[in-house]
Amino acid sequence: MKILVLNAGSSSLKYKLYELDPLSVLVSGVIEQIAEGGYVEAIREMEQQLEGAGITALSQLDAIGHRVVHGGERFTKSVRIDEVVIAAIRALIPLAPLHNPANLEGIMVTRTEAPEVPQVAVFDTAFHQSIPDYAYRYALPEETYVQMGVRRYGFHGTSHHFVAKEAAAELGKDPSAVNLITLHLGNGASACAIKEGRSVDTSMGFTPLEGLIMGSRSGDIDPAILLYLSREYGYSTEALDHMLNKQSGLLGLCGENDMRQIHRMIAEGDTRAALAHEMFCYRIVKYIGAYTAVLGKVDALVFTGGIGEHDAVTRQAIMAQLPGDTRYLTIATDEELEIALQVAELIS
Repeated sequence: MKILVLNAGSSSLKYKLYELDPLSVLVSGVIEQIAEGGYVEAIREMEQQLEGAGITALSQLDAIGHRVVHGGERFTKSVRIDEVVIAAIRALIPLAPLHNPANLEGIMVTRTEAPEVPQVAVFDTAFHQSIPDYAYRYALPEETYVQMGVRRYGFHGTSHHFVAKEAAAELGKDPSAVNLITLHLGNGASACAIKEGRSVDTSMGFTPLEGLIMGSRSGDIDPAILLYLSREYGYSTEALDHMLNKQSGLLGLCGENDMRQIHRMIAEGDTRAALAHEMFCYRIVKYIGAYTAVLGKVDALVFTGGIGEHDAVTRQAIMAQLPGDTRYLTIATDEELEIALQVAELIS
């Protein structure tokens, strides 16, 4: 079975072609600097790369899986794409204005190119739809939730789901028999409390901005700070949005968002870099403590993502602040493989 996985971003297209029996990656690549409306050309360029694996037309594929960032409350699992699903993804654009339009464009182009091939949407938010209402609601007026959809949605769900299953296998247990805290640490970072295989809380919220300190995102802050900056210093909503998402986090603290460079700066005696790293680890430890209380029993912490998988110094700095008997695993995430597996299960 040949399954193509697409991740259509706002300016890039990532793709992997899988053969599932036996499992192998036949082709993978990234097409960058895609201009608005340029996905037809990007898909054509991708098709040229697929020819090396014997795919001369998308119609030869068994299925196509699409990463879709936001599924709102409607989608609790992956779904086969039809006109109703397309309309729903379009209706959710206000919740993910930078991502869902590009995801949708990739879907529309491939459906035109290969209308007979089954296509599946796999949502970043779906894994977190098992979070209970007392954890996903904010203490805001009722109408903000009922009429405006303001609630915790969570992201990185495909990654958290994948590494949770891998961790359970490594522990020799069924996913439904383990409690885990999964830590997806990279330029974007999130924590997830997983009880008996299901997400029960996660650090990212209404948007990916909430939670842990990230490369250029602030994570948790007092929202009154924004009111103060607007009232006293004239910050516009656009300026505040840019600051919180593009100028904050590690970058805002020490001028660098690459953790490898931050370690070099610390070795050279840079106190701002040292503080940034200490804050990054401390925020993670706080979430681990909170999620340990939520779960009651934790079988293991799971580190994944670029920092989580490859940065032993940061892992050790986090673990040094936890009880000595805390078990942790380091597992490489593979969101594309998880998408392919979900697609295969759905169309079988």
